[in-house]
Amino acid sequence: MRKQLQKKNYERHEYDKIHLAIMAIDKASRKINVPKAELYDRLNKQNLVHDRLIGMYDVLHTQSLDFVADDIIETLHNYETEDAM
Repeated sequence: MRKQLQKKNYERHEYDKIHLAIMAIDKASRKINVPKAELYDRLNKQNLVHDRLIGMYDVLHTQSLDFVADDIIETLHNYETEDAM
């Protein structure tokens, strides 16, 4: 019974991480007027979906969705600018 509860808690935590990433990408795409799929591809190319949105979930989920969207937009801009150099 305890292992089942631990598994459910783990699955819920993983779901929450993915849910935050989806909501942040949706919000950011509306802010910069870019299709969600395009923004996802750009974020994924820089490994920001996994490394930033999912990897930093414990910090990001305590912030507002506007903050997370703005953060990911700024981070993506910085990564893409650095790649262009």
